[in-house]
Amino acid sequence: MMQPPLLFTVSNHHAESSGKPPSVDGDIRKRYHGYFENGYGEQCVFVYDYEVGEGTLWMGDAGWGRTHPVVDGDVPELLMDEHEKAWLMACWKAAMVRKGM
Repeated sequence: MMQPPLLFTVSNHHAESSGKPPSVDGDIRKRYHGYFENGYGEQCVFVYDYEVGEGTLWMGDAGWGRTHPVVDGDVPELLMDEHEKAWLMACWKAAMVRKGM
């Protein structure tokens, strides 16, 4: 069976000292996935898992190996700029719409 073509791939832009970036399977329909790169090239990955009802954020500049729980579209433990916060809230809202379906 032929694999469908990839929609999106991106390489890690952070130094090796940031750790190993997450590997996210975007074809799992039980999750919402979001990717963001700010103006400095710092990368963020958001995943909302519908089975467990939790959102998780990874940020390369905060160390890829650390996961950050997202609560109501926010991660209070992280210092995020306005663009990162806006992106994360947009992801959260999209995940919540799909959750309600």
